[in-house]
Amino acid sequence: MLLRLLFAVLIIAAIIMALRWFARTPPQKLARTLRRAAYGTGIALLVFLAASGRLNWLYALIASLVPVVYRLSSLLGLIPLLQRLKLHTAGSSTPGTGQTSTIRTRYLHMSLEHDSGTMTGEVLAGPFQGRRLDQLSLQELRSLLEECEQNDTQSAAVLQAYLERTHGKEYAGHAGAGATGERADGSPMTRTEAYEILGLSPGAATQEIIDAHRRLMQKLHPDRGGSNYLAAKLNQAKDLLLG
Repeated sequence: MLLRLLFAVLIIAAIIMALRWFARTPPQKLARTLRRAAYGTGIALLVFLAASGRLNWLYALIASLVPVVYRLSSLLGLIPLLQRLKLHTAGSSTPGTGQTSTIRTRYLHMSLEHDSGTMTGEVLAGPFQGRRLDQLSLQELRSLLEECEQNDTQSAAVLQAYLERTHGKEYAGHAGAGATGERADGSPMTRTEAYEILGLSPGAATQEIIDAHRRLMQKLHPDRGGSNYLAAKLNQAKDLLLG
């Protein structure tokens, strides 16, 4: 009875001392001490279990995990190969050129995105000056086309191409006088205009000119939803730059 009472007193004293130590010890030192105590307790427990022959289940578990670890390591070895394959696949896709062709006439400043084939334009003269073509109603576009047909066949041909591309082939046959790509005043195309039509910078290499012409003809050829006028302008630009 006395031994049990003494043992209880020792336990209570140990708890009180531990609580005081917890209260006085800085948090960082407390965490470090508890971590070391946990490591020591774990090692001591493993040693005790090994000495008493109670770790057979752990040995069996480790033995069963060896094949799994081996397979995982083999799969991890494939990661660099898969990464290289992914990069190769991504690099094999054809990136967008980001190039834009432009044509300026008396009434219009038109742009064509090479990648999407989208045509946009701004009105430079007349009652709709300063407005974008996509801001005009169909009736307003028809009115602008009639004005261009009367005053500037080149502008009419460009607008016809835009209308055919955005509103269908019911506009075919308009502005036929400009379908050859000739200027209304009969002056020849300049090299600067040729580069702008093909969406190239001045001094572009021969192969760049050929590639740009081929890419644009695939989008603007009359057989593929383009117009005779734009195809003529592309051919004229290519012939001028290649001499």
